Formats: sequence, structure tokens, C-alpha cells
Amino acid sequence: MSKNQSWMARLLVISLLAGAIPAAAQAQTEQGISLSLNGGPVRFSVEPQLVNSTLMVPLRDVSTTLGVTVEWEQAAKTATAVKGERSIQLTVGSTTAYRGDTAVTLAEAPVTVQDKLLVPLRFFSESFDFNVYWDGANRAVSIVDADKSLPTVGSVARLQELLKESGFGTDSGSGFAATGAVAEKAMSSAAAAAPAAAAQAKSADAAGGAGYSGTNVQVEGVDEADIIKTDGQYIYQVNRDRVIVTSAVPADNMSVVGTVYVDDRNFYPRELYVDDRHLVVIGTTFHPQSGEPVQPEPMPLLRDKPAVSANPSAAVDSGSSASVERMPVVAPAGGELKKIAVRPNPGRSTTKTIVYDLADRSSLRPVRETELEGNYISSRKIGDALYVITNKYMNSFQLMRPNGAEAGAGTDASLPAYRDSNAGTNFQTIGLEDVRYFPKAVKPNYLLIGGLNLGEPGKNMQVTSYLGSGQHVYASASNLYIGVNEYEAAPEGPVALAAPAAEQADRSMPPSWTPPETQTVIYKFGLNQGTVHYEGRGKVPGHPLNQFSMDEHNGFFRIATTSGAMWRNDEFTSKNNVYVLDASMQTVGKLEDLAPGERIYSVRYAGDRAYMVTFRNVDPLFVIDLKEPAAPAVLGKLKIPGYSDYLHPYDENHLIGFGKETVEVANKGAGGPGEETMAYYQGMKIAMFDVSDVKNPKELFKETIGDRGTHSDLLHNHKALLFSREKQLMAFPVTVMEVPNNKAADPTAYGEFAFQGAYVYGIDLHQGFQLRGKITHLTDDDLKKSGSGWYDGSRNVERLLYIGDILYSASPDAVKANRLSDLQEVGSVTLPPWTPKQP
Repeated sequence: MSKNQSWMARLLVISLLAGAIPAAAQAQTEQGISLSLNGGPVRFSVEPQLVNSTLMVPLRDVSTTLGVTVEWEQAAKTATAVKGERSIQLTVGSTTAYRGDTAVTLAEAPVTVQDKLLVPLRFFSESFDFNVYWDGANRAVSIVDADKSLPTVGSVARLQELLKESGFGTDSGSGFAATGAVAEKAMSSAAAAAPAAAAQAKSADAAGGAGYSGTNVQVEGVDEADIIKTDGQYIYQVNRDRVIVTSAVPADNMSVVGTVYVDDRNFYPRELYVDDRHLVVIGTTFHPQSGEPVQPEPMPLLRDKPAVSANPSAAVDSGSSASVERMPVVAPAGGELKKIAVRPNPGRSTTKTIVYDLADRSSLRPVRETELEGNYISSRKIGDALYVITNKYMNSFQLMRPNGAEAGAGTDASLPAYRDSNAGTNFQTIGLEDVRYFPKAVKPNYLLIGGLNLGEPGKNMQVTSYLGSGQHVYASASNLYIGVNEYEAAPEGPVALAAPAAEQADRSMPPSWTPPETQTVIYKFGLNQGTVHYEGRGKVPGHPLNQFSMDEHNGFFRIATTSGAMWRNDEFTSKNNVYVLDASMQTVGKLEDLAPGERIYSVRYAGDRAYMVTFRNVDPLFVIDLKEPAAPAVLGKLKIPGYSDYLHPYDENHLIGFGKETVEVANKGAGGPGEETMAYYQGMKIAMFDVSDVKNPKELFKETIGDRGTHSDLLHNHKALLFSREKQLMAFPVTVMEVPNNKAADPTAYGEFAFQGAYVYGIDLHQGFQLRGKITHLTDDDLKKSGSGWYDGSRNVERLLYIGDILYSASPDAVKANRLSDLQEVGSVTLPPWTPKQP
């Protein structure tokens, strides 16, 4: 290098150190693109240029911003950038660059604009351990330290590698998504968690200070969508494929003021939110694709595998909160799997969110639409911020075939996409270069998280996509946690059992068979006014029951899990655990091996305590101390017949349990120790627990509704509960089955249909549960026509709410109003007749 060239290089390095210009706000570059580094705004001295799909930025600015040293070779027009042990080399006008000694082909060559050298931002940043994310709807680029973010997939070849490393090869057949129905059931199963018992009890009486009830939510201040909401004057109800708005006040003059039908014939509403300005409707739709029909693909046969293995003799019914996942069948040694032909659905399934202006409820006007590709998993609304989560199916079988890349696996049709009416009518595809993945937890699905701020209608939805699936979702006011089950194959070969364990091994299962280990990976995302950013991941043994097994308190994340299998009676039998993770998602405390042979049925967190119900033949209620995060411990327990699917706080020293009564009988065909008896569930059980003496919890009161077969949505969906301690009110829908007298002594006998509607209770600590009355929408003719069973009819009560001193019950056909004081009916409205959509 000449002296002149050396002087120029030193001058360039000096100029690089002063290149980046701080900004008070994200500057808009050419094409309206904004830049940020680790969440903070960045502005460059020269506007970046978008060349085709590659963003080119000034070398001196980006190198200074990322702490990279650059040397310039004038003769060769080559720049060498170095940081630590990493180095790259770029040449003006050449698409060949070097990472160390490895040649890399660039999509666009470095160019000189206004005497400034522009280089590809993604290549430069990723070369020095920074991840680059592109937000197409908001035309924003985020540069984030790799240790503060997730890596991106980048290419079809890398996607294939990741799936193969995770065991999803051509024979895995695991191209099925964790469907919305399965994941949503897992989320909405009954159990709960919230910051403190007093706050939890208040959350069920949300908006009570305004004189009307809100949805029974998990965390106070974090709203959850439901099929019905009220604002104190109107009732908004998802009703088949429409939304009905009913004027509810005065109760003796109720009327339907509006019915919302969506022009999209494939749209079906699922849930909704309402505030003082907007009605938000979330549903699913389908966009057919034109073109040639898709040919069937051979797929390995799948089987359903319960997320919690259940002993057939245990008292588990169809309303149990055990979830089901799709698992690949493992081929027997020397054998082959049979195959079935599956025709992929040609089209795009999406979760659509429609925002309506509430200025005129008689003619609601849609002001915004967003769509996320995939099955609806969950959503949350915190103030004006709305967050929606979906899972998109990936045809991994086609992708992993030898010609998968050539067959279009990386084309726009196979990649996740989204749409925001703010940004236009077309879907925007998220390329693999912007799809993040969770290391060591890759799943053949795309998880999408969309965030928008209803208070800033001009701001586009932020969407991020991850290679994986969401099964359990928990949200606090500031963080979102998504849990994913992970299965690790057990070591091959026989398992050496201790002598007693070998003697007691389940006769129906060879003791040499070792079940796969189940672990849960939890991903933490920060929430801020409609934006989402990744903050870290943690991992614990076992799997949670549902979203309510998780909780955040004082900066710590707590999760209860079940590991093992109930039907085993060796060392692999089920055990229950509680883990505490710090803000960086590192495990700092654990309590393991509770109630061997049982599984978790419900969990409730209350500040420094957790309450856990496990069950096999009897119901132990555990009181767990979490005051010291590093040392969780059992304070006390209570064993009683029956079990609780859902625990709800009455106050800081009392809990209400909702579940089933059980009868334990001798098991004549016992297969081994621990199976001498078996339990049969009976009617619905409500119990009040006193936990003021944590070492000796007590059952103060209990109530049993109906007989075997009685069921309530409350047992798998906490939103079905209406509770107000201030009003001494508790109500829920229930279908009651009663056993005829001649079968009353038989614990296996199912009851016959007797009632469908709402049970309304008074509740206090002196008299316990006092049945005030029952409300039904069924007519005498319905009851006369009923047989021994019942079904989900159009006059089944689904939800209850109150406005002032009036209790409202809603079914698909009607809304009724009853006085809270004596349950006397004061008004009703028949909802408009429904006509099914025509194809």
C-alpha cells in the first residue's frame, strides 16, 4: 500500500468513527424505510437505497454503528471489515464477497453513490453476529445483537437442515400443524394464574366498578376475547356466522339494534372484544387458490397421542382438559409404516380481525381488517394494544423430499403471509430470511404474532414469524409467554430397573420400553403498545396442563408441569413439578416429584403461593410456598374425593373449586400396586376451600349438581364463569343429568337429561353456596321432546353477565333478563332467525 493509500485508509477509518448520526426518532429513508439498532433509532448520513429486494446502506455508517473497523484498498476498490475474529471483504461492483476465506455470492454488488460506498445491510450485519429483520407492512428494518434475538432461517436449504436436525425427515410425516382447535382447547382448559389472589378475584368482576361485568380473565388488565361482551348498555354476541348487537337497557325493553354480516362468505367469527370506541371481531376465513388441483401426497400414518397419558380407570371424561397432539408413529424394528394419501387443501386459511367503529351501532362500519395466515391460537388486548397469535401449516413432507426445493417449497405460496388494510389489499409474504427459528426446538409450522395499536389507526400491524408452533399462551401486562412441547427420544436399549420397580412393572408394557422425555420450551416476548420483541427462552421438564399453569410475579416466571405417564407404575410414572425462572428465563428454583402416579388437573397462583390439584383416585390440593423463588416448598395438602378442573379465588384465604365428584370402588382386575381401586366421576362438584392455615387447608362447603354425565363449559373454559364477591353472585351454564332411582347405587350409571341452563348461586363465607334459582331458555315443548340425552341446541345458555342489578343470560336464540334480587324475569328478546350461508 502506498503512503497516499495508507493516508486515505486512515482518513476513512477516522470518518467511519463519526459516521452514524443519532436521531431523536427513527428517520424515514428513501422508500419510507426506517432503521433501528437494538430497539433504538438510527439515522445514516446518506439515505439507504433499496436495490430490488436488497437494502444498501453506507459502509462507514453501518460499520461505526456496529463497532466494526474498516480498511480500504483504493487500487482494488476493496473494503476489509474486521471485528474480533470475524472479517469480511467486499469489492465495488462485484457480487463475490468473502467471509474469512469463504467466498459468498451477494444478491447485489456494493455500489458507490454520491462518493459513498453502499453495501448490503443484511450480509454485513449478519457477518458480525447481528440479526436483521424486515417489517414489510411498516417498511422498517431492525438490527439486533444475536445474543438478544433469534437467528433467521435464511434459505430453503437451511430450512431443510433445521427440520432434519430436529428429526423431521422424509419419513417423519410431521407436516401437520398443531391445529387451532387442539391448541385452543389446551389454552382454555380450566385452571388459572394471576398476580395475586385479591386481584384475581377482582378480575372476574372486571368493570364491576362501572356497574357491569366483564369477561372472567386470567390476569387483571389483560383482556381475553370471548363470544359475548357488554359495555354496560349493549350486549355484543358472536352468533353462528354473525355478530348481534342488543340494546340491553332498560331490561324490560330490550331490542336488537344491529346484526353484522361479513361480506367474506368464508368468514366465521370466533370471538370478540369491545371498548368505548371499537368492536373487534376475530374469526377464520379461507381464500381458495385458482389453478390445477393439487395431487395427493403419500404421508406416513399418524396417531393421536394424549399430552397427558391417562389411566383408563381414572375419572377422566370427554370434558377433561387433557390435550391431544399429533405425533409421528415410530416404525417397529424391521418394519415399515403404512401410508395414507392426504390431499393438501389448495388455498390460504387465515385468521381475520375486523375492527368496527361503534359510532352507529345500528350500522356498524368496518374501519380496518388484518389477516394472519394460519389457525387461530389465541389473542390478548391490553388497553388499545391487540395481539393475535396463529399457527400456519407447513407441508414438511413435500419440503423434505429430494426435490423439495425445486418443487416450490420456498415459494410465496408455502411461506407465511399477512395482510393489513392500512397497507393495501394484497398479502405480504414473509421470506425465510425474516423467519426466525428457536434453536433446538424447530417444528414444521410457522408461528405468527401480530400486534397493532387501535389508538394509532395510521400505524400498520407489526408481524413476526417463527419456525415452530404455539401450544400454550400466557400474557401478563408487559410480557407474552408461549410454551411449546418438545420430545426427546430416550436412549435405545433395555432400561435397568431397581428390583422393586422391576417386580411392580406394568404387565401390559415391557419394562424395557422407555417413553420419550417431554420438555417444555417457553419463549418470552416483551409487549409494548402493539409491538412484540423477543426477550429469551427457558426450558423445563414435563408439560403444562394449559396456559393457566403459567404465571409471572415480581419478575419471575412460574410454571407447573406433569412429566411421565399415569399408566406406568415404575420410575417412569407421572410426577408433578413447579419451576421458577428469572427474568432471563434461567431456572432458579424447582419443586419436583409431587403426587407420583397422578397428573395436574388445575393450578392457581396467588402472589407468593400456588395451589395445585392433582388426581388419580382422590384429589390432593397442594399449597405451595413460592416466596423464596430459589426454594419452592409444599406448605400443606388436603386429600378429598373428587377433583377440581378449575380453581377460582374468593379472597386471599379462600378458593372455589369447580370439577367433578368421584366414587372410589374396588378394582377386581387390578394389574399391579396402585391399581387396587379405581374412581368413577359423578356429578359436577363445587367446593369452597379455606387456606388461611396453609399447613392444614380445609374444605368448608361443597355442592354437587346432578349425576354422572352432568357437564358445564366452565370445566374447560374459565370464561363461562360469572362471579362477583361484592354482589355475592356466582353463575354458570350447566347441562344436568340425573340417574333414575333404580340405578342410584351404580357408580358407573350415566344420568338422563334433566336440565340445561344457568345455575345461579349466592355465595359467602358463612353459608357457603345457596342456590338462588335456575334460568333456562328451553321451552316446555323442548323438555317434552328431550330423551335421555341432550345436545348443543340453539336454546342452550352459553354465557351470563350483569348490568346493574339485572342478570342477563344468552343463548344462540335469545337473551333473557332477570332481577338479581329474586331472579324474576323482567324481559327477553328473541334474536333474528338464522339462515345458513349458501355455498
